[in-house]
Amino acid sequence: MDNEQKKPLKIGILAGELSGDTLGEGLIKAIKQHIPDAQFVGIGGPKMKAQGCESLFDIEELAVMGIVEVLGRLPRLFKVKAQLVEYFTTHRPDIFIGIDAPDFNLRLEHDLKSAGIPTVHYVSPSVWAWRQKRIHKIARATDLVLAFLPFEKEFYDRFNVPCEFVGHTLADAIPLHSDKQEARDSLNLDDTKRWLAVLPGSRGSELEKIAPSFIETCQRLHKCYPELGFVVAVVNDKRKQQFEALWQQMAPELDFILVQDTARHVIAASDAVMLASGTVALECMLVNRPMVVGYRVNKLTALIAKCLVKTKFVSLPNILAGEEIVKEFLLEACNPDNLYQEVSRLLDSDNHAMLTSFTQMHTLIRKNADERAAEAVLKLIGRLDEE
Repeated sequence: MDNEQKKPLKIGILAGELSGDTLGEGLIKAIKQHIPDAQFVGIGGPKMKAQGCESLFDIEELAVMGIVEVLGRLPRLFKVKAQLVEYFTTHRPDIFIGIDAPDFNLRLEHDLKSAGIPTVHYVSPSVWAWRQKRIHKIARATDLVLAFLPFEKEFYDRFNVPCEFVGHTLADAIPLHSDKQEARDSLNLDDTKRWLAVLPGSRGSELEKIAPSFIETCQRLHKCYPELGFVVAVVNDKRKQQFEALWQQMAPELDFILVQDTARHVIAASDAVMLASGTVALECMLVNRPMVVGYRVNKLTALIAKCLVKTKFVSLPNILAGEEIVKEFLLEACNPDNLYQEVSRLLDSDNHAMLTSFTQMHTLIRKNADERAAEAVLKLIGRLDEE
């Protein structure tokens, strides 16, 4: 037993994309606070490798988006998975942690758990929202799920699937008060004006469907609020060019300021936010700015979603609150009439109730997620008390 305890803790860990690399970095740092000589091996990006993680494959091997692209990469993905199963069953880790990337990681975790290796899945798939039967697949693949949000744990508890609510890393990273003046200074925005942040989506297909309604809404707002400025967050050059083309076609008279920076700075600099649904809605809640959500997809996707989606709301602030704190205009309702009316209301009121709720929910999920995740992992294998 003593010899076993003296062996370095060996952790298999796999992140499938750069957001997972950030989570992995924080988790490795926190585990090392408890067990400094712990060893990490699997797949990681630059941040995890900087913490000493040995990466058996390049993280780009798994970073594939889109159905057609995934289909083309399937043979390679199957080969990578088979090699990982062989490696970890030959060089057995004390525990394996799959970070997000559920389509790949849950399959790998299933095989490793079947081989007697404890497995953890970090970041719950959205089983509470759609395709709820996946909960049984998750139960077969993992010994523990680490969840960002409290309602996720409640869902797993209903099915007696082990789950730990660790809080959200974004809630730890974003302060409870985000300085508007500091953000405006960093973006060189005129402080004598009020600003509407416009976030029409990070993907080309999203922007194509959502940006026209957002731009027309800004046209109407400009007539009523001539002093209002419009600042747009774009994720890369492609999205910047795509938005510029729509802007020049629809409303060349408007002065949009396009910022190729983090959405967080644009949100923090604003007085109100008009955004496409997604993680950015959670970010806006944490920065504590009033918002309206608009979202459009093609008709076939909408039809499928209506059949599969089990939640009443689409934005995380509303899902967290269990009520519509933030107005959501989806599909045909995502139009300039509705958006103009709600943005005007946000600009003309103090939004005290909304912002108070945002602060309460920020506090709820601000739990030092890295440390809580590390403690949950070490507790699972009986190594928490080693210092």
